[in-house]
Amino acid sequence: MSAGDRYVKIVEWSDEDGFFIGSCPELLFGGCHGTDAKEVFAELCSLIEETIALCAEEGKKLPPPMSRRDFVNAMQRVA
Repeated sequence: MSAGDRYVKIVEWSDEDGFFIGSCPELLFGGCHGTDAKEVFAELCSLIEETIALCAEEGKKLPPPMSRRDFVNAMQRVA
């Protein structure tokens, strides 16, 4: 298991943009996008690992990964 495996990964279709968008709420304000959901997920996983490595190099503290319950509660507050 890698450090990135602990973080929430979201891949969703955007009707507005016409492609899948991948994001990680705890780590990335941006994300990645593409026309194939599996490719977007793979790219998102790579971005998360790169972000974790960069934070380690720069001595930055990583935010704690959200539990499933924390994530659902956060989404309910937004809705």
